[in-house]
Amino acid sequence: MQIIENSKVKEVVYKEKLDNGLTVMIIPKKGIQKKYMIWGTHYGSNESTFVIPGEEEATTVPNGVAHFLEHKLFEQENGTNSLDVLTALGVEANAYTTNDHTAYLFECTDHFYEAMDELMDYVQHPYFTDENVEKEKGIIGQEIMMYDDYPEWRVYLNAMQAMYHQNPVKIDIVGTIETIGKIDKEILYQCYHTFYNPSNMALVLCGDFEPKEMIEEIKKRLLETKASGEIKRIYPDEPEEVVQERIEQKLEVSQPLYTIGIKDTGKCDVKKHIAMEILLNLLIGRSSNLYKELYNEGIIYSQPNLEYEFTDIYAHALIDGQSNNPEVVFQKLKEEINRLKTDGIKEEDFKRMKKMIYGGYVKEYNDVTDIARMFLADYFKGINSFDYLEEIEGVTVEYLEQILKDVFKEEKMILSTIKN
Repeated sequence: MQIIENSKVKEVVYKEKLDNGLTVMIIPKKGIQKKYMIWGTHYGSNESTFVIPGEEEATTVPNGVAHFLEHKLFEQENGTNSLDVLTALGVEANAYTTNDHTAYLFECTDHFYEAMDELMDYVQHPYFTDENVEKEKGIIGQEIMMYDDYPEWRVYLNAMQAMYHQNPVKIDIVGTIETIGKIDKEILYQCYHTFYNPSNMALVLCGDFEPKEMIEEIKKRLLETKASGEIKRIYPDEPEEVVQERIEQKLEVSQPLYTIGIKDTGKCDVKKHIAMEILLNLLIGRSSNLYKELYNEGIIYSQPNLEYEFTDIYAHALIDGQSNNPEVVFQKLKEEINRLKTDGIKEEDFKRMKKMIYGGYVKEYNDVTDIARMFLADYFKGINSFDYLEEIEGVTVEYLEQILKDVFKEEKMILSTIKN
């Protein structure tokens, strides 16, 4: 068992790769009542073309299979729904699908082992029939139509459409009515057996656990499965340029919504992620001059959401919020980027923002939910979450100014708006 410590937050991760290839990470929190378990597979909406281990030809499946699988795994052959079983135990259970992984989780203070039994049972026992797959198409179809009318989702998805030509991040995670119509039980079983092999999965536990004992408890609940070979994932080539600078949609909203996207085509890592968070906050964060100007003039009403998203195959910065004039926000941001490139970053502003970002990282270790989800998501990116606490020391003003120059280019920026 590998023991990884971080003195800055006084946390320890016990990490072990089991014989079947499953990676287990346990973060003990002595004296904490709340317990959290999350089991994920490195399989999300990005994967629609791949080579199954042991085969030579590529397999292509419809968009939306990963999310469809997430829905279907709760349904059991005996007629029960595992989500209902977990809820009856008094635990909070859920599941989610992202672009690069799918996860099943629960949190509780009591009945931990009963909940663990149920979760590990249903994730390992898929049950698909022609009838229950057809029924699910109707349920997911309703979800798709609901999100089509959801302004906050549309402004984000439209931003992806404006930035990306071919990259699967532009595809809705749930698929479309047309693509889910092509899904059948054979496709679901094929994708399940390909991507739900333990060697493609990771399990994270956070709470008052004894790591060695917990590893044995996990082993007792695992089916005998051999680790598979590497899954070859195939993605289309993506041009560096954006598709279009502006995209607009009309929906019922009280005030226009906007998302400003900045497409990043360079290599991504922890240090760059930290630099991007600092830069976004320097440009238009709560303490920035631009935010104060836009707020005082009544152009925006609250601090925009600032985010830098990346996986192995894409990266972009997102700035989103509400404004009565998104075009002004877009133009003023471009001007502020150019001003910062010309004038440079002040050392005192840099130190203040770096301290704030570091404080945010430390705060994430206060809650077992945040810790477990963070370690799982970072693991599938090939990152140890502790790296953020260590790498931030190496981020300098000079490095920030280089990232500002490399990433924040006007021709890589787009504006997505939803107007009434």
